[in-house]
Amino acid sequence: MTIHQAQGLVDQWIKENGVRYFNELTNMAILTEEVGEVARLISRKYGEQSFKESDKDKELADELADVLFVLICIANQTNVDLNTALLKNLDKKTKRDSQRHKENQKLK
Repeated sequence: MTIHQAQGLVDQWIKENGVRYFNELTNMAILTEEVGEVARLISRKYGEQSFKESDKDKELADELADVLFVLICIANQTNVDLNTALLKNLDKKTKRDSQRHKENQKLK
């Protein structure tokens, strides 16, 4: 699936199952909540925190998919083509960081 296809699939799902998009502020709050869920799961699985009973059945892939879904919702409702945005962002990072990381002694 391409990024463009994912944006279309989410839009179709919203129209068929979600009635309408939540407003941008609500989706921003939902995105923050979902990123928090990812952080909590990673801190328990890869960090030093222990699992709560309620978190033991959570899957990182599912939580990341929740983040991606809401991110795509925000992109769709603000008319952002994520494919174009990502390519432009990678170009910016390449121009800015192409040598910086290679020359960073901490990364060698």
